[in-house]
Amino acid sequence: MEGSKPCSTAKIFPSRDLIRSGCPAVYQLKTKKKVFGTLTRLTVGTRKRNKPNKTILLVGETGAGKSTLINALVNYAMGVTFEDKIWYQIVEDENRGQIESQTSDVIVYQIFGFEGKTLPFSLTIIDTPGYGDTRGIERDIIVSERLFELFRSEHGIQELHAVGLVVKSSENRLSDRLKYIFDSVMSLFGKDIEKNIVALVTHSNGRKPNDLLGALNAAKIKCAKDEKEKPVYFLFNNCQHEERIEEEHHKNADTITMRGLNGFTAFLEKTAPRKLDMTLDVLNERIRLSACIQNLEERICLSELKEAEIEQIKEALKIHEKNKINDKVTVEFDEAYKGKEAIEGDIWLMTLVKGAVCCTICEENCHYPGCSTSRKPEDCEVMKDGRCTVCTLKCPASAHVKGKWRYVNKTKRVQKSLDEIKRKSKRENSLDFLVNLEKDLKKLKAEKSQLLEEALQHIDNLGQIALKVNSVSTFVPYDFLIEKLNDREEANKIQKLEEMKSKEDEGTRTIIQSMWGKMKATTKKIQKALK
Repeated sequence: MEGSKPCSTAKIFPSRDLIRSGCPAVYQLKTKKKVFGTLTRLTVGTRKRNKPNKTILLVGETGAGKSTLINALVNYAMGVTFEDKIWYQIVEDENRGQIESQTSDVIVYQIFGFEGKTLPFSLTIIDTPGYGDTRGIERDIIVSERLFELFRSEHGIQELHAVGLVVKSSENRLSDRLKYIFDSVMSLFGKDIEKNIVALVTHSNGRKPNDLLGALNAAKIKCAKDEKEKPVYFLFNNCQHEERIEEEHHKNADTITMRGLNGFTAFLEKTAPRKLDMTLDVLNERIRLSACIQNLEERICLSELKEAEIEQIKEALKIHEKNKINDKVTVEFDEAYKGKEAIEGDIWLMTLVKGAVCCTICEENCHYPGCSTSRKPEDCEVMKDGRCTVCTLKCPASAHVKGKWRYVNKTKRVQKSLDEIKRKSKRENSLDFLVNLEKDLKKLKAEKSQLLEEALQHIDNLGQIALKVNSVSTFVPYDFLIEKLNDREEANKIQKLEEMKSKEDEGTRTIIQSMWGKMKATTKKIQKALK
């Protein structure tokens, strides 16, 4: 029984699945489905080119009520009212689509053909998998990668009218989980989208969520503000699809949601869309920063291994000079060198998708881990204007390979005669052997300084355009950088890093740092088990 009068949408959807009869009757809409790589698009109706469209991105933690909110937007756009006693779902129940719900795919819902019912425009709703669920931090990073693919794909999204942060009205304090979610959201976008971000408050009883708004302010979340400089928000109740046992209760819930939908869609009408150029710049810079820091750590490690090698040779030379030992005598030391190590890689359509992008000239890892969106080195995000932004010589893309291996720093215990070491040194440089050693040390320290300067530049670039610099997908190891700069000659750089670090919320930094550490530890365990 669909109600006392037939809903006008019944003629439009003759092929729909009845999920539950009663009041309201609940139907699952049948959609046209298209999959582009990791992107899924579900469409209702046919778009008319002369009609405007509004695009919304919804982000929130698992269980915040995004699915019900999406369904509410669809019913509202279709002109379904409380009196129709019917409810349409475009999002499948998790127990009906369990396999899909376990993925990290971003799903795009498009609702066309209902312009003029309640809205003058059609809707495109981007649904992201919930942040902060039990599947862990690695999945959240994949969500960010999926959004990057969506924003740059020819089949994807080029502009946004609103970013909705979906939060439950019961969230009345700044929990660690909320801090993490807020930062994850903010780190995705450029500064120009700030005025398009709003709070969509679910499971609301209609009262102003003062505690939640206080939590948003305490988190320093960048979002649209009203005339009193308070976060813009809209309230929704999440029980429209439930059996109407208490008519008055459900009528009140519908009133709350309709008021929220009216306010939110009015916001969409008056707010200018934002092109995603700056957001793409943020995501690209974030990838380059991660790759730069990863490469920096490996190069500093190699530099320090070589420093240790030189110090061992110097010590042996001192002993030789003191005891007048014959140059034919051999000495033992740890020789640093570059080796190769196999890694896991994914093959899709006969092409390597997930692997390491390495420079064969510098013998360095330019993008690892994380290179999963490009199939060829020249398409990798660390490439700019045909050259690498990461490796030492900034080599052409053509000098790079993408494979199921990476370079690793290694040492081996070797025995060499002092005579052999000295002769090699003289061939490479005519200076005195000891002078050569000191020169090599100074060169290594200079290279280390240059590496740190590059990292600082990436951080500074990101700070200029991103809503939030630090994030779980690109954790900036300020303490590591400061430690490596810990000498008088680098005082200015240390001060700059300290200032950057102070701008980050300490509580959130601690959470991200902890999660990042756990993820790296897990990765190392997996790699060790695979050996």
